[in-house]
Amino acid sequence: MKDMLLCPSMMCANYDNLAEDVRILDNAGTDIFHCDVMDGNFVPNMALGLHDIECIKRNTKKPIDAHLMIENPANKVEWFINAGCDIIYIHPESERYVVRTLAKIRNAGRKAGLAINPDTSIETVREMLHVCDYVMAMTVNPGFAGQKYIEFVTEKVAALAKMKNELGFKLMIDGACSPEKIQELSQKGADGFVLGTSALFGKGKPYAELLEGLQGQRPI
Repeated sequence: MKDMLLCPSMMCANYDNLAEDVRILDNAGTDIFHCDVMDGNFVPNMALGLHDIECIKRNTKKPIDAHLMIENPANKVEWFINAGCDIIYIHPESERYVVRTLAKIRNAGRKAGLAINPDTSIETVREMLHVCDYVMAMTVNPGFAGQKYIEFVTEKVAALAKMKNELGFKLMIDGACSPEKIQELSQKGADGFVLGTSALFGKGKPYAELLEGLQGQRPI
């Protein structure tokens, strides 16, 4: 994988021809396909089901992550393991025994991820970070594409960046990842970015051109 992980948010993809969009994104330089899964309860929206993820899996050999914005993910993680997801993110607010679920993901040979909402402090999840392979800082409220970046989260990103080497996780950013924010947060230590409408989709330019330009944002 490249120095900066670029992860298209597949809820923004072309669902008139999803398989072809996956192949184009793959050839354009995608590192990880990011799949938002919403149940209409944990967040007030619904998105990507298992059939969508299975379609993505059939059309790429790149890693796929599942960002589970659902209640009680412990009861569902096996679905996404069986669907071929390589990384599975859960939210600490979504169930009682978070560490146990992270361990369940790891024990299945997958990478365990924790998604941290803007209003969730690092102190409330610090112990959980010891069993994470990926930590995803949400820079918008989860559930909808096209939101504005929440500025105060930048301080949290910087704090997590100081912890990542000691605890051994990769630091990802999800939400309003414009080229300018990618450059700023890369300099603060972020490893990768979920790309939606702020940087990739709906821009009227080839994905390859956009992804190549974003790679140029990484710090030297």
